[in-house]
Amino acid sequence: MLAQEIIRAKRDGQALNEAQISHFVRGLVDNSWSEGQVAALGMAVFLKGMGRDEAVLLTRAMMNSGRVMRWPDMPGPVLDKHSSGGVGDKVSLMLAPMVAACGGYVPMIAGRGLGHTGGTVDKLEAIPGYTTTPEPARFDQIVRSLGCAIIGQTADLAPADKRFYATRDVTATVESVPLITASILSKKLAAGLEGLAMDIKCGNGAFASTPEFAKELAESIVAVAGGAGLRTRALITDMNQILGTDVGNSLEVIETIRYLTGEHREPRLHEVTLALCAEMLVLGNLAADTAAARLKLQAALDSGAAAEKFARMVVALGGPADLMERPGAYLTAAPVVKPVAAPRGGVITTMSTRELGVAIVELGGGRRKAGDAIDMRVGFSDVKPLGTRVAAGEPLALIHAADDAAADRAIASYLAACTLGDADVAATPMVMAEVG
Repeated sequence: MLAQEIIRAKRDGQALNEAQISHFVRGLVDNSWSEGQVAALGMAVFLKGMGRDEAVLLTRAMMNSGRVMRWPDMPGPVLDKHSSGGVGDKVSLMLAPMVAACGGYVPMIAGRGLGHTGGTVDKLEAIPGYTTTPEPARFDQIVRSLGCAIIGQTADLAPADKRFYATRDVTATVESVPLITASILSKKLAAGLEGLAMDIKCGNGAFASTPEFAKELAESIVAVAGGAGLRTRALITDMNQILGTDVGNSLEVIETIRYLTGEHREPRLHEVTLALCAEMLVLGNLAADTAAARLKLQAALDSGAAAEKFARMVVALGGPADLMERPGAYLTAAPVVKPVAAPRGGVITTMSTRELGVAIVELGGGRRKAGDAIDMRVGFSDVKPLGTRVAAGEPLALIHAADDAAADRAIASYLAACTLGDADVAATPMVMAEVG
């Protein structure tokens, strides 16, 4: 079988069969397909599309291109959640211990920041000593004993996807629904899950900027996951503003601690976290319906059980034992903190969320290129949400920066990204749609 004939078939709009897809995935791993051939097939799929059956075959082949985790004799359901990425999205940090406190087992393999969006792994690495690369046996032991562990992606899980994504990233073929679907699900299936909740972010700070694209992606992921044997529910959630009150690696860990301990729970963040956790509990047969699941989750928060799971996970992966009690002793503060003063009185009517994510990168809180070091201290805190009425001079947020010049640039960027009007604005529902 020749690579160029497989490329030709897809170029001409034909559906690829299992043998052709297996040949391609094998070529990704053993490098028998050249970069040019990989790029050509990616572009052919981008232009001609893929049917659901093809996407299932591609997903399964990439899942089996490396190690596939197994969880024999697990006393409860193995569950996970995946987000398509947003600004201020620290949901995973709360979700894993909350679901674990309700009887689920969450072996979460998370990613780093990509573009303007933050990464769960980067946030956890703001905690001194926390290792995101434990030995597989240690990861297995922590999940079994605590119910959750959040670590970074490993090279032996779905290695075909890693190479294919890197090529797509530099050949303008990332925005393909079947390829996004296969990329996400191949890694989740390789983690040995029994249920998956998908958070498809939608809005000006999301990869899916329109409801139509978000719905197409959600439906594709649910259908392909089902075809591959993984029960999945997708929620389309709002990303037209920062999620929560804080953005930036250390700041988001602090907000997580405040959330879990009950000190501060921003309503939109609380709603999306509860909604996703509830879907996971229902998928795992740990609750009869989402209403019952929400009661169970709220009890896990109120009793301190979820906070205890997070604290124990941090210690098991090398972090400090008293992080929850003394976060300020470990999560270093930025040397410069300045307010973003409202230029006039009015209502915050719009927020260019993607631009605010870019501003975090400019502060040093994200990467301009792979391998860049991150300044864990920088970001925004006390972010006022859309619909807030402010007086002239009142802070829209606080900037945390390495120096005065960086803070002043970030203030200018923040003001440029926000619009103040006079009329009140209607609140946007956090969960915009459900699929599955």
